[in-house]
Amino acid sequence: MTTTSSITTALGAGSGVDINALVASLVDAQFANKTTQLTNQSATITKQISAVSTLKSGITSFASALNSLVKGGSLATAPTSSNSSILNVSALSGAKLSGLSASVEVRQLAAAQVATSTPRADPIASVGKGSFTLTFGTATVGDGAMTGFTAGSGTPVTIPITTGNSGLNGIARAINAAGAGVTATVLTDSAGSRLSIKGATGEAQAFTLTATEDPAAPGLAALNIGPDATATTIGSAARDAIVAVDGTALKRSTNSVSDLITGVKLDLVSASVGTTVTIGTSAPTSALSQAVNDFVETFNQLNTAIKEQTDPATGALRSDAAATGLQRQMRQLTLTKLTTGAAAGAPTTLAEIGVKTNRDGSLSVDSNLLSTMLTKYPQAVEAMFADGKGASGNGLSGALTSISDAAVSIKTGLGASATRYSKAQSDLASDQSDLSDAETKATTRLTAQFAAMDARVAAYKSTQAFLTQQIDAWNSKA
Repeated sequence: MTTTSSITTALGAGSGVDINALVASLVDAQFANKTTQLTNQSATITKQISAVSTLKSGITSFASALNSLVKGGSLATAPTSSNSSILNVSALSGAKLSGLSASVEVRQLAAAQVATSTPRADPIASVGKGSFTLTFGTATVGDGAMTGFTAGSGTPVTIPITTGNSGLNGIARAINAAGAGVTATVLTDSAGSRLSIKGATGEAQAFTLTATEDPAAPGLAALNIGPDATATTIGSAARDAIVAVDGTALKRSTNSVSDLITGVKLDLVSASVGTTVTIGTSAPTSALSQAVNDFVETFNQLNTAIKEQTDPATGALRSDAAATGLQRQMRQLTLTKLTTGAAAGAPTTLAEIGVKTNRDGSLSVDSNLLSTMLTKYPQAVEAMFADGKGASGNGLSGALTSISDAAVSIKTGLGASATRYSKAQSDLASDQSDLSDAETKATTRLTAQFAAMDARVAAYKSTQAFLTQQIDAWNSKA
């Protein structure tokens, strides 16, 4: 028996003992405690990694959801318009709209200049070569024709027209490529193709287009736009919006105006001279009440998960400082001062608006107290749900974001715990690999030892059989 396979095949032939089973039993017994220890450690670390992931996901999702709700604007006092067919209103970020009241009359909408050329049969055929000069300013328009133009202070834009872009389609591409503040398109119907150029809204955004023709390829002047142009029509004149706020008429270059009423964006829909639109506010009372209840419900779900993972007897993270720190911070949240500068007697904490902490650490809502606070101190409650960036005085969203940031920190929070457990898992895998190698070596060593023993027993039996045979032969001759 010179090979491992032949020895293994013959194991037990001499002694009659199942050496494979015996070796396996001895190896198992030798390494049983260490194997059990590593298996238990692996199970524990796996639970810890899973628990850390659960809590990190829970707190970050909670903070993100609240932050999105706050930024959505549904929890803040919103401006209202008495006639949305004339004027729409919305709050600007961070606006304080308490006491807002204004009357607005939309006398004129802002418009952009639109100039269109006469039809041409072929939008690809060359019109001419040279260049166009685009100049912005103010214009006088009457009956579709520009009768006067005053250039503004801006630098005119030169647009080259060459062989590759000398048709209507190419000229439109060249104008758009210049990025000068106008948009060119080619409009086609049964009468032919027309070059249409549209500018930005506002009376100072009127424009002229003046050709400098290549003498060898004239024709671009047919697309000129200006007081002397005869082959283009001004379909819409550039003009400002005119809005009267509390009786004072003001001009703006666009129909979206954010600098007339503090904290309010006005979107002009239609002009209606003589019609006054009243701007007021709407308090988010029901939305705030729902937000408080939703917050409590989500808090309790996360609190249950934290309690489970930090349970002194069964929690996977019962000895994890980051997890217990998160639990402590969450318990303090109802008493955290969320706003500063509140009026005397106004609430500044969740507890003061009816969010109660129960004996088991969960929260509940005193609906009567919440209703009273929303009625008596609506601005103070609203301020608690204002957009904040993470410290006391920056609202509930800011406070919760602070807790979340600390909880997932890779230096001191659950992020650090995750790194630590992952390293422990990697080290454990190395230990398990070493143990497996040790078991293999022990198996090989014991198998060799018992194989040698079995071979000697087989030799002894062979000798015994020979001697027995000889003695029997001697006795038969006697």
